[in-house]
Amino acid sequence: MSSISTPTTSGQNRETGDSQTRKRQPQVSSTQSLPGRRRKRRVEPIFYFFLLPSLILFTLAITVPGVIGIFFSFTDSIGIGDWEFIGLTNYIAIFSDPAILQSYLFTFGFSIVTVIAVNVVAFLLAVGLTARIRMKSALRTIFVIPMVVSGIIIAYVFNFLFSNSLPSLGAAAGIPWLESSLLANPDFAWIAIVLVTAWQAVPGALLIYIAGLVAVPGDVYEAAEIDGASKFQQLVKITLPLVAGYVVINIILGFKGFLNAYDIIVGLTNGGPGTSTRSIAMTVISGFNGGDYAYQMANATIFFVVAILISLLQLSLTRGRNAL
Repeated sequence: MSSISTPTTSGQNRETGDSQTRKRQPQVSSTQSLPGRRRKRRVEPIFYFFLLPSLILFTLAITVPGVIGIFFSFTDSIGIGDWEFIGLTNYIAIFSDPAILQSYLFTFGFSIVTVIAVNVVAFLLAVGLTARIRMKSALRTIFVIPMVVSGIIIAYVFNFLFSNSLPSLGAAAGIPWLESSLLANPDFAWIAIVLVTAWQAVPGALLIYIAGLVAVPGDVYEAAEIDGASKFQQLVKITLPLVAGYVVINIILGFKGFLNAYDIIVGLTNGGPGTSTRSIAMTVISGFNGGDYAYQMANATIFFVVAILISLLQLSLTRGRNAL
């Protein structure tokens, strides 16, 4: 009898266990198949506590003055005293002002040339400083030094070099075009500004390129050498594609920074000779000091809109690319 009852009991247990398993399975699957019922992550109130002071300071220091400035761009205010609302008069006058148009032309041309020069030099230096050479750490430190020096100090030092040292060297060497200062020549003054600006900006781009080159696996180059690829082919077909995201980052950061160029230009040429090297930032600030507050606020508003459009264009070109 015991031998007969034992299988029956075990069979019942198995059936009971299978039924319980079948009952549990739909519950688990139904819970997993309803993503809409997932609970949203709750934001801790302490995060808002830390965000609020920064938000208040940003609003008071950036947003509110910006909105006030845009409002006064539709007036004839000189910065103090009474004012009247004049509508779009300032904006219409800007588009027919040759000095304003010259500043935009110089700023964009200077930014494009400087971005190209900075990225070419920084990339080549990064390739050299990540190769198997001696004293790499010491050389990296030396090349980064210009980044930590104030722009206005750099400008005054190079102003002395361009105005005194180079003309003396040109006279001693018998080079006529070098006997006079580049800063006094309206056709070549912008070249001096590009050189000095690039000299200070190269270290920042260099660090980004070094980070990108170090992240490239060494196995890729070993495989290329086995296949017989030369160093130049490795540079063009392996290194450049793998660090393309870092190139995009440097172009975006550099172009936005050079559009706001001010201190180096002030220290080198102060916008001269004449107004040939006056940037948009210099034009706006000089207008504030000269009583053209509302007029230059209109200029600053236009420049703000242009910068926003450039940023949107850059975002659209880089969207979907994982740079880092």
